[in-house]
Amino acid sequence: MPAWLTVVGIGDDGYAGLGRAARRALVEASVVFGGERHLAMLPARLAARRKAWARPFDLAPVLEQRDAPVCVLASGDPMLFGVGATLARQLPAGELRVLPAPSSLSLAAARLGWPLQEVAAISLVGRPLAALNAQFRHGARLFVLSADGDTPAAIAALAAARGFGPSRMIVLEHLGGARERMTEARADAWRDRAGRAGAEPIAALNLVALDCRAAPGASNLPLTPGLPDDAYLHDGQLTKRDVRAMTLARLAPRPGELLWDVGAGCGSIGIEWMRSHPACRAIAIEANAERQGFIEHNRDALGVPGLQLVAGRAPGALDGLPAPDAVFIGGGVTVPGVLDICWQRLAGGGRLVANAVTLQSEAVLVQWRERHGGTLTRVAVAEAQPLGGFDAWRPALPITLLEIAKPRDEHDA
Repeated sequence: MPAWLTVVGIGDDGYAGLGRAARRALVEASVVFGGERHLAMLPARLAARRKAWARPFDLAPVLEQRDAPVCVLASGDPMLFGVGATLARQLPAGELRVLPAPSSLSLAAARLGWPLQEVAAISLVGRPLAALNAQFRHGARLFVLSADGDTPAAIAALAAARGFGPSRMIVLEHLGGARERMTEARADAWRDRAGRAGAEPIAALNLVALDCRAAPGASNLPLTPGLPDDAYLHDGQLTKRDVRAMTLARLAPRPGELLWDVGAGCGSIGIEWMRSHPACRAIAIEANAERQGFIEHNRDALGVPGLQLVAGRAPGALDGLPAPDAVFIGGGVTVPGVLDICWQRLAGGGRLVANAVTLQSEAVLVQWRERHGGTLTRVAVAEAQPLGGFDAWRPALPITLLEIAKPRDEHDA
């Protein structure tokens, strides 16, 4: 089937900035979908019907138009955090044609002289501000797509609260259009700039460039597994730093994979799984209400607000969850059915890691290994701590760690 749907990227310079192919697609279209701002950019002479997006946003009216040529208007590059990417997931490639304009990221990189491949990009359009918390690192450069004109002030306040007040912040409005403007200030001085007499409000269409600089003493957490234990709010039910690093190494997160963190405690395993790559996903299953609160706090504070929390006890709470690529069982291995169901639901080629502290839970792991294979490892960690006028080793409780890889069959290839 030939492409019936054309997604046209349009910049702030409007119809005048479109190329020949984009203009031809609009002329030949029977209907053009887009936001009200984009539709207003089209000349009156175009014969196509114009349909503004419904609220809440819904692609169904577009997909119902397969019998006629259709255009969708989108900002800049439609495949960058845009509707083009959403449509591409629902249509065969041959039915969809995308004609991008320069993205706001490309224009911002050109204005600032920042090599685009060296800048991390994040969108706050329909996404929580807490997602930025994983990005603050001294020396990092960020491009942040704003949700509205209030977003830059919220970013500045968050950066200052996280100890990155000295960061250089540049807000670029209406990139590529006649009203293009750049405003610059330190993050911790943004509020003073905005409060000055005569200061113009920030336009809703803006991008924030952040050149991150940490103040002395600011937290500058790495993305590698094994964050300090005090990075988490917890009640002691925490997989400790060294064991956590070993556990995550064996879980082996890969981009796009889903983890079940069963008996999640304060959520540390799922959080660090997701921090390893932006495409990693995790579900934390936890029955204790206080610890559920810890998970909600920790996921935001450490920049992975997309971590899904399931309030309940395994195995019952696992019903209906999508099949995982990896499973970590940090609590509950002695509960009948937990290991069995996790193993059954685990995708082929996936990994299961379970940790045991008590003799009873260790016995369950030993029996499991006898039936299913895998490897058992005992981990003993001791820290030097004061003893009188000297230092002595203070051992933590030893951990028995079971690791199993599930064979991949033809359905998983």
